[in-house]
Order: sequence, then C-alpha cells, then structure tokens
Amino acid sequence: MNTNPSRRRTLQAAGAAALAAGLSSLTATAAHADGTADGDTAPEPKLVTYPIPSGVATQASFKVRVRTAPDSEWQSLSCYAPGTKEINPTTGSGKVWGSSMVYFDFQGSVEIEVTYLKGGTTKARVRPDSLGIKPELGGDTLVFTLDEPKDVVVQINDEIFDCLHVITNRVEHHAPSADDPDVIYYGPGLHTIPGDILYVPSGKTVYLAGGAVVIGQINFKQTEKACLRGHGVLVPRGNVGGVQLTQSKKIRVEDVILLGNGLGCWEADGGLVKKVRVFTWGQWGDGLPLYSSKNITYDGCFVRSSDDSHSIYAHRGEWYGDTRDITIKNATLWADVAHPVNIGTHGNSDDPEVIENLVIKNVDILDHREPQMNYQGCIALNAGDSNLIKNIRIEDVRVEDFRWGQLLNFRVMFNKTYNTSAGRGIEDVYIKNLTYTGTHANPSLFLGFDADHAIKNVTFENLVVNGVVIADTMRKPTWYYTTDTVQWYVNEHVTNLKFLTTAEARAAAAS
Repeated sequence: MNTNPSRRRTLQAAGAAALAAGLSSLTATAAHADGTADGDTAPEPKLVTYPIPSGVATQASFKVRVRTAPDSEWQSLSCYAPGTKEINPTTGSGKVWGSSMVYFDFQGSVEIEVTYLKGGTTKARVRPDSLGIKPELGGDTLVFTLDEPKDVVVQINDEIFDCLHVITNRVEHHAPSADDPDVIYYGPGLHTIPGDILYVPSGKTVYLAGGAVVIGQINFKQTEKACLRGHGVLVPRGNVGGVQLTQSKKIRVEDVILLGNGLGCWEADGGLVKKVRVFTWGQWGDGLPLYSSKNITYDGCFVRSSDDSHSIYAHRGEWYGDTRDITIKNATLWADVAHPVNIGTHGNSDDPEVIENLVIKNVDILDHREPQMNYQGCIALNAGDSNLIKNIRIEDVRVEDFRWGQLLNFRVMFNKTYNTSAGRGIEDVYIKNLTYTGTHANPSLFLGFDADHAIKNVTFENLVVNGVVIADTMRKPTWYYTTDTVQWYVNEHVTNLKFLTTAEARAAAAS
C-alpha cells in the first residue's frame, strides 16, 4: 500500500476504527490531560492496544493477554516477529532466529498473562532483573504486573532467542492533529513511504500513530527543529538505517519502535532520542550508531541488536569532526553480537579528533555475546585512528550474566582491520556503582598502546562483582594487584588506576 503523507485526512479516517477497537478505558468521568479525573488524585486505569495491520509478519510462540489490574476484561495481543542474530564461532556465519514483541499503552497498573505455546515450561524470568519482577507460573502460563510503563523481556526455560519482548508506553494525551499542516501523519494501518525515504523538512513533525506500521526510512538531512514521534512501528527496507539524523540540528525522536534497523547520527548537533526501541538482526546491525556528533541525549531506549547497541565514533567515510557531550541514560541493552556500548574505534588519523564528555547512567545490560577477543566488552573504550577519549562518566550500570565476552575493555589500539593509526589515549574515566553478577565474563582488559599512547586516571567507586565490593583496601595478599581479585589484566601503560569504596570516595572528595 503506497501512502502519500500529505493525504492526512484519509489516513486518519482509515485508521479510526482500528484505533477505537483497541481502546479500553475504565474512566467514568472526563479525564484531564494528565490522566486524572475530577475529584481524583490518581489517574484512572486505562489500557490502549493496537491490532497488527494485515500484511505485517506475526509470531506464534506466545499467547499474550493484558488487562488493567486487578480484574477488568482481558484483551488479546498479537505478536510482531523481530529477528534475533546468532554468530557461529566456527564458520562466522550468522543465523537469524524468530522472536516475539508486543506493545501497548496504559496508565495505572496492568496484569500481563503470557502462555508459552510450545509447552514444557519449567521456569520463567522477566528481565531486567533489577526490576524485581517475579512472575506467577502455572503450567505454561505466567502472570506478572506492571505498575508503570517498562520495557521487559520474558524468557522461558532460559531460551535466548524465542523470547517475548513487552514494550509499553504511557497513554497519549496530546497527539497531534492529522489536519495540522506542520504534521506528516501516519494513522493506524500499513503504509509505504514512496521511494523508501522520507526527507523531513525543518520545523515538521512526523507522527506514527499507535497501530501504524510504516515501511521505509525517515531522514532528517540538514533539518532543524523537527520531530519524529508516536507509538507506531517503522520498518526500513534492507540494511539501511530506519531513522537518520544527518547534519541535523535539534531533532527529537520519541517512542517509535524500529524493526530491522536502527537510528544513526551523522554530524548531528543537538538531539533527544527518547524511549526509542530498536531491534536489529542483519549484518552490521548497530542499534544506535553515532559519528562526529555532539549534544545528543539517549533517554529510556531499549535496544536488542545484531552488532553494537550503542556505537560512538568520530570520523568515518564522509563524516568528520569531534564527538562530544553525549548522554546515554535509563537504557536497557542486549547485544546478540559485539558490544552493548562501544566507543572510539573510528577517527581521523590525518587530523586527529576527540571523543569527550560522555555520560552513561542508569543502564541495564542484559546480554553480550562476541566470540572475537578484539570486539569484546559490555562497555568498550577502544581508542583507535588517533582518537583521544576523555572525560567519561559511567554510573549505576547493572550487568547481568552475559553469554560470551568481557565486562570492560579499555584499550588504546591499532586494529589494522579498521584503523590507520593507534589512538592517542584514554583519560579521566570515572565509574561509579557498576555491578556485575555472573560467571561467564572473560577477564576485563586495560591496555595502553605504549608510554605515549596510554590510559590515565581511571577510578572505580563501589565496583561490585558477585556481591563483593572491589577496592584497593580490600583484604588480599599484599603482593596482589586489586585487579587480581576479579581476574582482570592491566598492562604497564595504564597509570593512576584506583578502586575505592563509596566511603573512601566521599572522604577523598571532602579532603
């Protein structure tokens, strides 16, 4: 189905019945914009579901129902069919497995009932573990409650690929009008962007209503003060980015779900990427790649990727310039291939660049699987191509037991596959409240290249590995390095590496 975005009235009318069919509300009186009714202090329970348009692939591993808690009428949800990638370490080939995803909007609390249709269920897990969700399991059916919108993964019998991804949003109260001339509006249903790429003009909003599935790419090329938002789904064709911020300024992307490819920043200046959900399963399937960009914030994103979930670089190809002032917060990351977070590989050996002022805060890392030693690390700072990486703050990161790789890989490197020179160095990194629970991690590596291309001034505060706080003052043989207690390796080109307890860090800051 080809749809001209200018035909907004038609799209709105065509989708109205589908949208209404998915709306369940217990509201007895008119609700305010914040969701509260007259005389109430708490929002009335609401649930909005969206049917999957005809012609969109579905998955049949799970039966899923949802209702507002505790005992309203159940609504059934069909499952979208994202892929998940597995690399064969013997052949290097990649197999794509089927997986499942549902999404809906709510306010108040909801109960979610999931039945595993393949049977044989012995245990169920709802991740991230940090949410503390313990489902009630009876036979092949489990039930759990969400008190506010969260993105979670339901695993049955530790199955990695055939999982159920549950994506949830707050109920929208300020959706744009389809008649607004500054809005390119896609209503519920299946749409195809003519020519497969929509170049968004400055000042415009592209809106994907809940229940919309749009085929193609949305590109903010040299665009200023524009927006992509809504609770719909974008499916790019082939191995091209679903959303591109290309030499753009002050772009906002919010709530959309990207199936098949991610969102890239290329010489972008100023951007908010909020609650964007990305699923990739193709070759080079980075979820949120960024090159030579600045002033970009990623807030509340969920990424399951077939390459780096976040990749943060300087120059590559036609893109040039420093990367700085990047924030990743409130994220959930799952890398089926490569790194959840990878920083620094690409740059400009002829005119060296800087990657600086990065914050990574309140992040759950669910998985990391990478057979190649050069590309391991749940968080990798890999300075190559004469890049200097400096002023990095990592705080409140929780890493669950991943399949294959390293917790951290900090390396000034000359990877001849991708680099034309060694990186200049890594400096001034502060890591606070990093927690890892598990047994599969290979030793983390901290490797300066040489005395002139070194790692300097890395401080850990309250590093917790399997419940043990790792500190220079912890009990250990006097001849041991602190890193020996967690089986990490640090070479001679790393200086001023510290491990502090929270009390020690506070005392040092007060002195």
